[in-house]
Amino acid sequence: MRILFTCRPAYGHLYPLMPLAIAARDAGHEVVFGTGEAFVDKVRGLGFDAHKVGISIQDAVDQAEGDALEAIFTAFADILPQATIADLTPLLPTLRPDLVVYEMSDAGAAAAARRAGIPVVSHVIGRSMPAELMAAAAHRFAPLWDGHPPANLMLGDAAIDVWPDLVRDPEVTALPTVFRLRPVPWNEPGTVPSWLDGCDRPLVYLTLGTVAFGATGVLRAAIDGLARLPVDVLVARGPGDPGEFGDLPPNVHVTGFVPQSEVLPRADLVVHHGGTGTVLGALSAGLPQLVLPQGADQFVNAEMLETANAGRALTGDEVTADAVEERAKTLLDDARVREVAARARHEIAAMPAPSEVVRRLAEFTAS
Repeated sequence: MRILFTCRPAYGHLYPLMPLAIAARDAGHEVVFGTGEAFVDKVRGLGFDAHKVGISIQDAVDQAEGDALEAIFTAFADILPQATIADLTPLLPTLRPDLVVYEMSDAGAAAAARRAGIPVVSHVIGRSMPAELMAAAAHRFAPLWDGHPPANLMLGDAAIDVWPDLVRDPEVTALPTVFRLRPVPWNEPGTVPSWLDGCDRPLVYLTLGTVAFGATGVLRAAIDGLARLPVDVLVARGPGDPGEFGDLPPNVHVTGFVPQSEVLPRADLVVHHGGTGTVLGALSAGLPQLVLPQGADQFVNAEMLETANAGRALTGDEVTADAVEERAKTLLDDARVREVAARARHEIAAMPAPSEVVRRLAEFTAS
């Protein structure tokens, strides 16, 4: 079977697909990617064939006009899918995939595949667009589907769902066909800081992700608050200069990128931006979470964790050193939150492995 994966050119859109893509390759299937130009070489460096398909979300938003909500509708219902369709349609007769797996923001790939008569499945990488927003944007998506819209305008009729029962997305569960997939943490190889081997105090892992939202002040407030606690703090700075914060207390260690999947099993608390990859990684490790959302779907993820009692959130002006210190201290000692996080860990461990989902996708494609 030849499987075409498509995604936006961004780490948060590519990385969630990697466990399934690797499992498919390991099972002997041929795997190829379609993504934006900026990530074609990145994907090839990971060992997969890749072609230029579509543009980035930021490029689409920059082209969109109108107020913030109108710009989002225009980007996701028009500019992004049309760019994907334009690139993918002439590629499909050459690639001849048996299945197209698209990350959920790439609805243009679903439209192109359907028009070509190719089975297509979406891959959840975050929370779905709220039903009321989808209803408001329905007329914008309609031209994609040639008068035959799927059950969900972005997720299609079949989806790969990575959310455990504790925090499942009702829009995904309502689809006609759902493949549950264990969210396996994945990152490119890296080195865990050597000082972690001798760490004898609770470890707090602090990250604001791979995309900068101008949140240096938020990161500084979090560092200052966490530094007051009897813990060691590992700060994954991501983009930028790790030295920009100057002298820091001895219990704070700032670095660039770290292999998050190897750090989480060592941590006692995760303080982060609310990106889906970190949310699921922390849940997989059974860890409480303090979320400091900055943009995109991070606010929805923060609310979801609070509702499930799996974490706490601070937003906007609430993010001060004092507030971070207080919330982090509470979470480190809160048995109820830890019990919920442990429940999520057990649920995730029982979900189907990528290899099993590959087998089920092969059956789906053949049916």
